[in-house]
Amino acid sequence: MSTYIPLIPTARTGFLNVQSHSLAKHHLLHPFTYLSPQTIMYSSFIGTRAKDPHHGLVNGDTPKDIYNEAAEGVSFFTPAQNPPAGTAADPQPNGQPIPKLFTPLKIRGIEFPNRIFVSPMCQYSAHEGFAGPWHTAHLGGIVQRGPGLTMVEATAVQARGRITPEDLGIWLDAHIPALKQNVDFAHSQGQKMGIQLAHAGRKASTVAPWLHRGAIATKTVGGWPDDVLGPSTTPYNADHASPKEMTRAEIDQLKADFVSATRRAVIAGFDVIELHNAHGYMLHSFLSPASNQRTDAYGGSFDNRVRLTLEIVELMRAVMPEDRALFVRISATDWLEDAEGYTGPSWTVDDSCKLAVLLAARGVDLLDVSSGGNHPAQKVKGGPGYQAGFAKKIKKAVGGDGSGMLVSAVGSITGGKQAQEIVEGGKDGEDEPLDVVMAGRAFQKNPALVWSWAEELDVGVYTANQIGWGFGGRVTKVRKMGSIP
Repeated sequence: MSTYIPLIPTARTGFLNVQSHSLAKHHLLHPFTYLSPQTIMYSSFIGTRAKDPHHGLVNGDTPKDIYNEAAEGVSFFTPAQNPPAGTAADPQPNGQPIPKLFTPLKIRGIEFPNRIFVSPMCQYSAHEGFAGPWHTAHLGGIVQRGPGLTMVEATAVQARGRITPEDLGIWLDAHIPALKQNVDFAHSQGQKMGIQLAHAGRKASTVAPWLHRGAIATKTVGGWPDDVLGPSTTPYNADHASPKEMTRAEIDQLKADFVSATRRAVIAGFDVIELHNAHGYMLHSFLSPASNQRTDAYGGSFDNRVRLTLEIVELMRAVMPEDRALFVRISATDWLEDAEGYTGPSWTVDDSCKLAVLLAARGVDLLDVSSGGNHPAQKVKGGPGYQAGFAKKIKKAVGGDGSGMLVSAVGSITGGKQAQEIVEGGKDGEDEPLDVVMAGRAFQKNPALVWSWAEELDVGVYTANQIGWGFGGRVTKVRKMGSIP
């Protein structure tokens, strides 16, 4: 039977009663180390990346220098995290198998420590497209706590492609350094970071949603209501600007700007680049017959409507190094098939399955499946994990046996058990296993979401040294299951 003994290592006896030690009284040493009849695992108060594995002792009493090993590959000092936060302890302290949700995932040689990814979330806090202190705090606080991947919000490839004047941008080389600072910090923690490249299309030049849902950003406040573009001239709704139908020259320029933005994202060091093809923004509005009334090569038939997306994907993949992953986010459905008062055509799940096969053939590594956002008449059938069913159908279409493109689910995934069930699948013939879950608002509310879900599933995961030492060691649930150095 294992027990908890309040001991710490000392020079001569090897252990000292923590309760009698002055450092412990001042909370400088954590009060528990794990002791079993077979094994003694040292307390991790000196940090799992200390250079000296003998706790500074040679021949019992000769002190040595102990110091934090610096993270590699960055220009600043921060202690290395090895393994990175969010990595499941292997073997698990409780002796149980690691749930799929907490198993690592490798894409093009990039290893993600778990399958809980941060969904891109617009912060509407940039000035002229430049990332600032809010982005550093927002992203850094999440990165420290070990998601599998942190995705930077929708980042505009053109100034007029922003949703609001305060959106992030990557249309200038000057935008690279501020973005790179966030990537460098993530890498210093052993974490992975992606960026979502976007153009808002006919939903551009609005104001931040906490000011008004959909109000036009006028020229006075930095908007561009007279320069909003779309596949056709139909506005999203009466509260949005009326778009100009894009000319072929403007379409060609858009493709070139996505390529330039991709090159900048590579320079900034992002591990993953995601193309935003969802939520009624530019590329989704080209896909859907509910918003695309063109009669040229980019409108009409399914093949014509998906043409722009496929061309951009091919161009992006061509300029990306082989060791960078390409994701695409789509809206699986417009939610218009059962919408009251709407009788026209729309984008459906079957369309998404056909598109997914085409994307997989062009080198897309993961399809990030969301839904809706393209028409105000949409009738969304919400509920817990309400979009996972779409993702599972698409996964089956591209190769549910694991041979095809990876697929993720997003939307109202709020618990660890729920997330594990989504990736595990197997309830019936339609319950395809998925590869990843993405969460947005759940991370906004709780940056330590990975830790919380690990506790829910009784999984021991590593935390950052600076955080974990105060909780008894780098592995969560240490007071119940033991300290793992």
